[in-house]
Amino acid sequence: MSERRGLIIVNTGDGKGKTTAALGLAMRAVGGGLKVIMIQFIKGLWQTGEQVSAKTLGFELRPMGEGFTWITQDRERDIAKAEAAWEYGKTCLFSGNYDLVILDEINIALDYDYLNLSDVLETLENRPKDLHVALTGRRAKAELLEIADLATEMREIKHPFKQGIKAQKGIEF
Repeated sequence: MSERRGLIIVNTGDGKGKTTAALGLAMRAVGGGLKVIMIQFIKGLWQTGEQVSAKTLGFELRPMGEGFTWITQDRERDIAKAEAAWEYGKTCLFSGNYDLVILDEINIALDYDYLNLSDVLETLENRPKDLHVALTGRRAKAELLEIADLATEMREIKHPFKQGIKAQKGIEF
């Protein structure tokens, strides 16, 4: 195996850990001297541990959502937010400033039809060949999985929420 090129990495599934795995990838990439940005399509309203850590670790993290879209009840605003995040993401993909671009929760934006799947696929196919791209979120589209070099599905076995335990700062946000 001698080919070296940018990879398309997809973290999907109903279990926890998709964003966490992407953050681990960011940490490894920064440690390897790569320039990293994570664009968050859904998160954005509250301060999270990853926002603080990104500054410490030396990579950019750009929350561009407004929180859980099923809470906002304003589809047009959610679409506008997702489209703005995608436009910013495309700028980052072609800027030459990054070695790894993480599109956190873009799979949800695609699943809700907030973004044009054909545009996303075409953009990924035409990105600089040495650029790594990670995409996270539940329900990744089959077409996205088809072009991925690496796809991982997180499967829930047990979750504290189902036991009445609230989300824990530093663990889930």
